[in-house]
Amino acid sequence: MSGKASNTAGIGKMVVAALVAFAFTFSLVPLYRIACEKVFGIRLDNTAVDAGSVAGAGAEARMVTVEFDGGVNSSLPWSFRPNQVRMQVQVGQQYETTYYAHNNGERPIVGTATPSVAPARASGYFAKTECFCFTAQTLAAGETRDMPVRFIIDPALPADVKTVTLSYTFFKNDVLTEREQSAAVAASSNVPHAAP
Repeated sequence: MSGKASNTAGIGKMVVAALVAFAFTFSLVPLYRIACEKVFGIRLDNTAVDAGSVAGAGAEARMVTVEFDGGVNSSLPWSFRPNQVRMQVQVGQQYETTYYAHNNGERPIVGTATPSVAPARASGYFAKTECFCFTAQTLAAGETRDMPVRFIIDPALPADVKTVTLSYTFFKNDVLTEREQSAAVAASSNVPHAAP
């Protein structure tokens, strides 16, 4: 009888753990949005800003300079930089740019990027619709990748802000890198070698 009770309690704990894991996974998207908007000051949007509904016809033609910057933490042996340093954009319109990333190391490495927008008061008007930030990026040894960013400048951006800078810093994700490298070693040791 105590064995059945023990099994029932164990199953109950497993069900609770599964529900907690599901709830945590389900909450990642809103947590990502909160991190971008509140912590890093970058608004995320799924749709383009309708410039006509936000501001008058004069605002639609307003142009802003967006500058791009990028770097890596010293522990990450990657090259990382914007493919385009500066872009003239019209407020309310969606644009895309890319960042160049290259793993200079001899093993796969996982990195995670954190963004920032300057000046700080412009960050609430910079909406990213697609971004590689906060998502673990794995580059194999010697691999090169162009990472896209799509964004919109809200027409409500204060009129005296003429230039906005989007900057990313990539950090090495030690836990995921170790896991990736261990998996690569295990995979290579399981490859059958041809007989001489």
